[in-house]
Amino acid sequence: MPEDMMRTFKVSLAALALLLTGSVLAADIQRFPDVIGVEVDRAGENRFHFDATLSSPYDSPSRYADAFRVLGPDGEEYGVRELLHDHANEQPFTRRLSSVAIPAGVERVTVQGRDQEHGYGGRTLTVALPGRQVGDQ
Repeated sequence: MPEDMMRTFKVSLAALALLLTGSVLAADIQRFPDVIGVEVDRAGENRFHFDATLSSPYDSPSRYADAFRVLGPDGEEYGVRELLHDHANEQPFTRRLSSVAIPAGVERVTVQGRDQEHGYGGRTLTVALPGRQVGDQ
């Protein structure tokens, strides 16, 4: 193999090793799932469906993101979706929480993930509820 090709191969191999090591280390130190997307649909009067997308690259059968919840502006919990198994081979993943009752007057809610070992935390997303803002009529 010519010297230039060998040098390029070594640099590429080193970069790949660094990239893989960084991903593994990031997964090892992440304590909570991150909510990276939320879609909201009206489900009736004062009821909404939530499709939440979570990222938890550390997921394994022994530790995983095991729930997400919908919170009001003052921290009140409107609904929880329990997750009964890991999603190690499906990252990120999306699950639905259906027909969540939210009091009239609440315009925005926050979706938060839960880790089975560390509890609630990680990146949250605050979303507007369809039909609840001025101009949504």
